[in-house]
Amino acid sequence: MPTETERTRKVGRPPRLSQESIIAAADRVLRAEGAESLSMRRLAKELGSTPMALYHHVRDKDELLLLLLESYARYMPRREYPDDPRERLLEAACSLYEGLAERLWIIEVLASDPLVVPSAMGMVEDIVAAAVAYGCTTDEAVDVYRAVWYFIVGDLIIRANRNRRSRLGVSHASDDGVGQLDPARLPTLVAVGDRWAELTHRDIHRKALDAMLEGLLPKR
Repeated sequence: MPTETERTRKVGRPPRLSQESIIAAADRVLRAEGAESLSMRRLAKELGSTPMALYHHVRDKDELLLLLLESYARYMPRREYPDDPRERLLEAACSLYEGLAERLWIIEVLASDPLVVPSAMGMVEDIVAAAVAYGCTTDEAVDVYRAVWYFIVGDLIIRANRNRRSRLGVSHASDDGVGQLDPARLPTLVAVGDRWAELTHRDIHRKALDAMLEGLLPKR
């Protein structure tokens, strides 16, 4: 015989859905479980609803991801950049890196399907314009942006995969294996073997981006 709670649940109103509530729920799923876990079925479960009900507010998963990216880019705080174009370029690149690092799922989505998100293009403009102000041609400035973007994607994809493996309780083979290398062939690596995980997990994005820009920008 159904309990009073079960009867109440059946006759009660379904949860109120809106595009905003769906976007917020999708962000929770993505941050907790990663991009591979997001589906309309998983999202409906998060909201206590049905996949069909979600389609009244978003056309499909692709539109949902675009709405999510637009929402995040629109409210991402913009820094006050220095007047010096090289320093402005470094700060803009670091701002892009650090903003994406807060939501690694964005990198997972953009790496597999590079969507154009109008609200996020201001950061691209900042980087390209700073490179032009430094002395690059427009073509060279786009090359600078591409190199910066590829570094950011690669670094954060590795971080996202590391986090996913940690959530699953899977150890990192490279962390455990360096200490077992042959010291006669690879003495330098073996010497830091017990600190390999510590050294390779450090956040050096500012240092790396600064060094990249030193090589990419024209000499004055």
